[in-house]
Amino acid sequence: MIKVEQLKKLFGPKRAVDGVSFAVEQGEVLGFLGPNGAGKSTTMRMITGFIPPTEGRVTVGGHDMWEQPIAAKRLIGYLPENAPAYTDMTVQGFLNFAAEIRGLRGDARKTAVNRAVEMCFLESVLHQSVETLSKGYRHRTCFAQSIIHDPPVLVLDEPTDGLDPNQKHEVRTLIRTMGKKKAIIFSTHILEEVDAACSRAIIIDRGRIVANGTPAELRAQSELAGAVTLKVSGVAGNELTARLYQVNGTKKVTVLEEKDGRVLARAFPKTPESNGAYARAIGEAVQGWRIEELHLEEGRLDEVFRNITLSDTQK
Repeated sequence: MIKVEQLKKLFGPKRAVDGVSFAVEQGEVLGFLGPNGAGKSTTMRMITGFIPPTEGRVTVGGHDMWEQPIAAKRLIGYLPENAPAYTDMTVQGFLNFAAEIRGLRGDARKTAVNRAVEMCFLESVLHQSVETLSKGYRHRTCFAQSIIHDPPVLVLDEPTDGLDPNQKHEVRTLIRTMGKKKAIIFSTHILEEVDAACSRAIIIDRGRIVANGTPAELRAQSELAGAVTLKVSGVAGNELTARLYQVNGTKKVTVLEEKDGRVLARAFPKTPESNGAYARAIGEAVQGWRIEELHLEEGRLDEVFRNITLSDTQK
């Protein structure tokens, strides 16, 4: 549904986006991650036809964004950064306006507005002017306009920005539900949203894609992936460390805490695996000692994100 090929954008000497290529299929929710200034919003503006690329091509539903812009844009619902709206309109007036712009008239318009209001929980503020809304409700109103015409493609720039935890949960649930039938791409710098809503994620840094995969595939790049953390009492740290190094496949052992006769340590395998074989080998190695805790670590997205996007001098 979305195909991006070698997209580049220059602002004078600055390369905001530098050769980005990816695709999003129907039934897929793609998280677009990156630090501030990485090129996320610029990429989304080019995907939606809001600004032209310096080089490259975008097709939406098979329509070239620059050769067939109207046909391509009809398929897109777009929530821009900072959720702009006409503040002197009421919520209902703004959504009616958005529906009319999308070519909806009469009963079709009424049905579309009612559906968007219900999906975005706007019933209580329907007759308020946009300027009197809280940031959360204003964001919901702008989200509602993006889905007013039930588009097959959604492009959402920071869709949970400024929302409280309950509102964030509602939006993530809505994205996950709609993602079963639509092609959705949304930008974020909140890593927990990858697990909460995404089937796949891309990390962009300095205008280039530096990682692309499912949340599980990205976590597997973490140093913690497959490590075993254990707490043992009645043994010295150096003794536990020596025993763990005897386990076949151990690359590194780190003592995290040694206090009150207890040692908290973490053993890292040379080759991460998810079938638990290394964890069982660790458990067998410390049999006979008093084990208070032993668990297999999952990779951490924040660690992967940090390692990928920070320069060596920043790590």
